[in-house]
Amino acid sequence: MMQKPTWILLRGLTRESGHWGTFIESFQKARPQAQVLALDLPGNGALHLQSSPWNVADMVEHVRAQLARQQIAPPYHVLAMSLGAMVAVAWSHAHPQELAAQVLINTSLRPCNPFYQRLRPANYAALLRLALLGATPDEWERTLLRLTSQHAGADVLARWITLRLKHPVSRANALRQLAAAAAFRAPVAPASTPTLLLASEHDHLVCVACSKALARHWQCELRVHPTAGHDLPLDDGSWVAQQVRQWCKENAP
Repeated sequence: MMQKPTWILLRGLTRESGHWGTFIESFQKARPQAQVLALDLPGNGALHLQSSPWNVADMVEHVRAQLARQQIAPPYHVLAMSLGAMVAVAWSHAHPQELAAQVLINTSLRPCNPFYQRLRPANYAALLRLALLGATPDEWERTLLRLTSQHAGADVLARWITLRLKHPVSRANALRQLAAAAAFRAPVAPASTPTLLLASEHDHLVCVACSKALARHWQCELRVHPTAGHDLPLDDGSWVAQQVRQWCKENAP
């Protein structure tokens, strides 16, 4: 009997599994035969009391340990965005036999792009103010929603504030995650794992040029959403699910 495919979902900086919102339902409908599992990185979500690692490699090992404890065996399919996508890339190079496919959303990797494309300079002040000086849950989430979404409504802001109150991310962990993302350098050789890149033309946090450069460097497929922001699964989760379903049908990873 063919093994039921397992999809692992990983979020980005200071985000948790709860931030996937209704996307998990949309994705499960698009992949009805799959087991879909959203995991938190240390310092976020249910793991908010843990210290975030200073490097992406340690995040990979933490994710692998979570799966081992749950007795979920490879191979895995990974859908990840931002920092989570960096974790997927490091994972695919360190343990290529464990990943059957990876879908990377609005990520950026050294050395493919300069720092000012990987994090747009217009956002430096706002992010540093949140991380260094602290802010109320409303200020945190209102700022992050403004930077990452083009289409979300007030209901999303309320839900995000509730998540932060339930699982507050410490300033120390936010800085550790920022440092890990800034320091991560992708291997020069393309990953052997089949890869789909999804990106947003109107990403105001990470320039879409990052995904375009990575697609050229890795010679992998890139699909670009014309209106969504950085949080593409939030702005158009159905589109993401459809692209993954179509790509899997065409490539059978």
